[in-house]
Parts: sequence; C-alpha cells; structure tokens
Amino acid sequence: MNVLEELTRRRLLAVVRADGPGRALACVRALAGAGVTALEVSLTTPGALEAVARARAELPGTVLIGAGTVRTAADADAAAGAGADFVVTPALTPGALRSVANGVPLLCGALTPTEVATALDLGATAVKVFPAGLHGPGYLRALLAPLPDAPLVAVGGIGADTAAAYLAAGARAVGVGAPLLGDAGTGGSPAALAARAAELLDAVSAPGRAAGPGPAPGGRPHEAAPAEGGPRRDPRDRPGAPAPAPADGGSGAVPGGSPHAPVPHDRPTA
Repeated sequence: MNVLEELTRRRLLAVVRADGPGRALACVRALAGAGVTALEVSLTTPGALEAVARARAELPGTVLIGAGTVRTAADADAAAGAGADFVVTPALTPGALRSVANGVPLLCGALTPTEVATALDLGATAVKVFPAGLHGPGYLRALLAPLPDAPLVAVGGIGADTAAAYLAAGARAVGVGAPLLGDAGTGGSPAALAARAAELLDAVSAPGRAAGPGPAPGGRPHEAAPAEGGPRRDPRDRPGAPAPAPADGGSGAVPGGSPHAPVPHDRPTA
C-alpha cells in the first residue's frame, strides 16, 4: 500500500496518546470503527508499541497503523518490529534516519523550508509540518510556493473548525490529536470519541475542500459540495470503511477481524 497516496485520499491522520496500551488500543478500535483509517500511536504512550502490534494484528490491512514520536534509532527499530505501517518523527531525528534505512515509510517532522527540503532529501515519504497551528494555513501556502511538490501533512493545533482550511492550502492530510482524542486516552467515553471522529471526517470530506483553489499537489480534484439543504454523506458509509467498534471499547468484533477480548483499563501514570 502506498502510504502517501492513502493519506492524500483519506485526509485525516489520528494521533493517539493514552495512559497505557489498553486504552490506546481501545481508542484505535473506536476510531477505526468510526471510519478513521489512518492512525498513529505516539511513543509518549506507555506501552505504545504493544498497542501498535495488537492493533496491527487485529485490524484489517486497509487500516494504516503507525508509530509516532519516533526519536531514536532504537525507537525506529522497535516500531518496525511491532509492524508499524509508517513512522512519524517530531523532527529530523536519528529515528528518521533509521526508519528510512529500515524501509519504513516516514512522516518526518519539520517546520522551515530548509528542514522540509532536508527531510525530503533524506527520503521522507511526507513531511509533518509541526506545529502548523501556530502559523496557520497561509504558512503552508508559503512553503509550497518554492516547494510545490512537497507532500505536507499539517499537524498541531488543528480541529474540525480549521482542518478544511489547511487542506485547501495544499496539505495532503491533517493530523489531529487532542481535539479528536479529548479524554478518551484516560478513560473517557468511546462513544464521544466516535462522535468527534465523525465531525472531523465530515470536516475533511470533499465538500469541505471545495472552497480551496484546487487539489493538493498530486491529490484528487475536489468534489462538488451538496446542494443547500441536501443530504450530507456519512463518512462511515465510505467504501471499505470498517464497521463501527463497540461503544464501550470492550469485547466485540474487530472491524475485518475476529472477536477480541475486553481491553484492559490501565491506571493513569504519573
């Protein structure tokens, strides 16, 4: 599977942080059930790679599972061993170099034009522009003026109310963490998480991008928005979207897989 093509098509990357592997896995299940099919589990989560490995084993291959906040070469090796489909780094880290050497698709963190160009020269699949929210959609347009083919993923400070603006500015996708996860990573409601996911999927769907100047570089042309008062497409009805996960994150059928055991609820760490 071509990770860049899939991120460009799906437009939303969920960033999962939790207080343990059980809750991280529960968040991944709930998000996948709601139709979010590109997710990263940050290594700031205790036991993150356990969650990555279990999610990769349970969920269908159409759901992209990545490891985020990969900083060291050891992190990169462990992420590859856990079966991560891609890795995400906060910057041009030793983990970025090792991920490229390991042949794992890399979303490399960068901010300035120099860093973006360096990440692409390194062999990054895409560049995570972070923190995008501090600079706004206009900053992405400015980056793309001298680097029109740069595949950018905007991350940091982006929510349902601003996601479409970053896509219209040329981002291939947006990465969303806290505004999407809320308190789900520490025991909050999976049903509320699924509702936030539906709102974000609606925000990044084609109607939300129609106001932009054109497709992102290498992306699909925008689709027309529905007529005023017309029906809105439920993002969960997309072809190939997994079936909804159980509302409580517990036992039930994993999308595309077999029934799984209840997810353990880890205690919050200090």
